[in-house]
Amino acid sequence: MAFSVSLILALTAIAGVLSSPLVPSDNSTVILGKRTITDGEGTSNGYFYSVYSDSTVTGTYTNGAAGEYTLTWGGTGDVVVGKGWATGGPMSVVYSGTYEPDGNSYLSVYGWTTDPLIEYYITESYGDYDPSTGGTYMGTCSSDGGEYEIYTQTRTDAPSIQGTATFQQYWSIRTTKRVGGTVTTGNHYACWEAVGLELGTYNYMILATEAYSSTGTSTITVS
Repeated sequence: MAFSVSLILALTAIAGVLSSPLVPSDNSTVILGKRTITDGEGTSNGYFYSVYSDSTVTGTYTNGAAGEYTLTWGGTGDVVVGKGWATGGPMSVVYSGTYEPDGNSYLSVYGWTTDPLIEYYITESYGDYDPSTGGTYMGTCSSDGGEYEIYTQTRTDAPSIQGTATFQQYWSIRTTKRVGGTVTTGNHYACWEAVGLELGTYNYMILATEAYSSTGTSTITVS
């Protein structure tokens, strides 16, 4: 997932990787602690949500009203959580909120496609770790009043929505960080295609908070 490796509190349910689906009710709170969280996905107040974790994690994830969620995290390992849509694609994603990481973390429009299997990020802000690290630079994309740098990486024998697999990651990383605004996903898809990065059939897409061996809080509303 993010960090080009794993995603601890990965509160982003990855279909084939999830063992015990979690379907909390609207406005529910999931307590995280020493791998007690159950990975899963579901619907909350009309929005798809996803929760995935791969290691020891502490904190809470809460589904709020409409497209809102709150994550407080700590501990070691990876976590990915967020709200959005069961099927992604070209759209204008409007989001707002607060994002306060202390350490390694990303705030991104995050999704998957199949045939080919692709994991993608449109990263709006991040913590100490630069997500371009280790990636192959492919060019730039201008969208929504900002400039994004495009990178790709290969993930080998990594968790995916189809179980453990080898696949490509596509990244658009905003050069000026922000928390709030509009992300026109179709612009990024077009930029990726222009540099030879093709997508497949859209799977889920969320406005995700991802963190790795760090602490922080994130309250995001997506629409």
